[in-house]
Amino acid sequence: MKLFADAGCIGDKYIKITDKGDIRHLSKVLRLKEGDKVDVSDSVEWEYRTEIVSISEEEVLLAIIDKQKFAREPELEVTLFQGIPKAGKMETIIQKCVELGVHAIVPVFMERTVVVEKGNFGKKLDRWQKISDEAVKQCKRGMIPQIEEQVRFSEMLKKLAAYDLILFPYENEADYSIKDCLRNLSEKPKSVAVIIGPEGGFADREAGELDAAGAVRVTLGKTILRTETAGMAALAMTMYELEL
Repeated sequence: MKLFADAGCIGDKYIKITDKGDIRHLSKVLRLKEGDKVDVSDSVEWEYRTEIVSISEEEVLLAIIDKQKFAREPELEVTLFQGIPKAGKMETIIQKCVELGVHAIVPVFMERTVVVEKGNFGKKLDRWQKISDEAVKQCKRGMIPQIEEQVRFSEMLKKLAAYDLILFPYENEADYSIKDCLRNLSEKPKSVAVIIGPEGGFADREAGELDAAGAVRVTLGKTILRTETAGMAALAMTMYELEL
């Protein structure tokens, strides 16, 4: 397990853990004690190997043994713009994409999105962020991918100009594969946006607007993937070609 600490809790020689959930997990679940080793990240640049000096209900004091720059974070920053799916599919998408190295995830209301905004979407975002937090601790990444605030399709289009490459996996594209796209790049991008539609796919109007925004239509293979599978597949393929 890896812990995450705010910069204000990290000193030259010691790190203080005051989050009640982390303290409970260390002491009650993992049953760690003085002398046990713990990995800590500042979520920005550095990760630390530490040793427990003292542990109580209020605070865990860790002595810094080693300090290194992130070793498990990909250089490539991939943001997933995910058409919001039904039920608990988003939780699976977040968990697996965090494990695969996604930089951030943006939930998007599209024309064929079934989920309706009822004014309590903030609770979903809080739950989704916790899923990202827990997935990071399990796979020991150096930073926590943010689940950003939900946007409308038109708002998403405005954000796309910030990316070096925009990948648009589209069920109606049959000839140009994501492999062809990634292997034909003249230079490696630093940031990539992956656009995935909801269960009903993209409306024709949305596909046209993505074309106009500079998105590259690609196919992920001969079969049509579910929305909860497509993002993971596109992310894994992109990481394989550009990061590994």
